[in-house]
Amino acid sequence: MIQTVLVGVDFSEASRQALNQGRSLAERLGVPLTAMHVLQLPPPLLPEVQLPLPDPDWTQDMERRAREQLEKWIEGFPNSEALIRWGSPAEELVAAAVPDTLLVVAQVGHSTWERLLFGSTAARVVRHAPCDVLVVRAEQKKR
Repeated sequence: MIQTVLVGVDFSEASRQALNQGRSLAERLGVPLTAMHVLQLPPPLLPEVQLPLPDPDWTQDMERRAREQLEKWIEGFPNSEALIRWGSPAEELVAAAVPDTLLVVAQVGHSTWERLLFGSTAARVVRHAPCDVLVVRAEQKKR
């Protein structure tokens, strides 16, 4: 039985649609909603380049801004919380999920080339999650 709904949010329109789906399901099931945004440090352009750790003030500011934006996105959602993590989005979402979680992620229409280079967060979540996963296909705008 589902005890919580966890939604991955990257602030794209696709993740807004996933959040709305997650909210609707959480309300119907009478369970809490957690919206999670994962911050990532930029990777070095060359693997052999060693980057110093980022300034703590910078990371705290990034976290604060992300939290403020995420809280605006869930404003008015009953029984909800905003969660900010650092790391890989797929890994952090999977780590936060337990078997009685419904994990909701958006499937963004990347090109084949982008999927080969970067992979798909949704695909990695589906493959590794310890719980049920709902993949929300983003509505594509007509050109």
